[in-house]
Amino acid sequence: MAITTANFKNGMCIIHEGKRWLIIDFQHVKPGKGGAFVRTKLKELQSGRVVDYTFRAGEKFEDVRIETKKMQYLYNDGTVFHFMDNTSYEQVELDADFVGETSKWLRENDEVEIMTADGEYMGVEPPMFVELEVVETDPGFKGDTVQGGTKPAKLETGAMIQVPMFINTGERLKVDTRDGRYITRV
Repeated sequence: MAITTANFKNGMCIIHEGKRWLIIDFQHVKPGKGGAFVRTKLKELQSGRVVDYTFRAGEKFEDVRIETKKMQYLYNDGTVFHFMDNTSYEQVELDADFVGETSKWLRENDEVEIMTADGEYMGVEPPMFVELEVVETDPGFKGDTVQGGTKPAKLETGAMIQVPMFINTGERLKVDTRDGRYITRV
């Protein structure tokens, strides 16, 4: 089915240059001089890279129907991540390269969304916020909250994030998986 730039919505998937792209953000622009255009931020589903594209208004694209399945992350054996469909109990194995950067937010038994397009697996989306334990960070000292500085901390999944100076090893944190930002202590 063909769609035009007028039909764009965040989260929609299109085919551009032979690849599947997810529309993260878009903006219709009508300059005083010249033709209208649409600025977009697109994420390639195969590689996960994000790029900015500008299209002429009215350009046509092929629409891709994306379905998401809630699945439970079971375990990782080093090269393959194992997931289970919560309704059919069917297990799926996905390569570590396919899961990519998402792996640093996955804990065993966490629920994730796996995107499929035309029966092909397209990506793994972790929950928007996860609660993880700090396994390694420099010790905090009294008065460290005054300046608002940050320090690196290693989480139980291996992810490295910046945390406030008062955070200590063993504490549980709420982290935003979209940008790896510390939210609060739990």
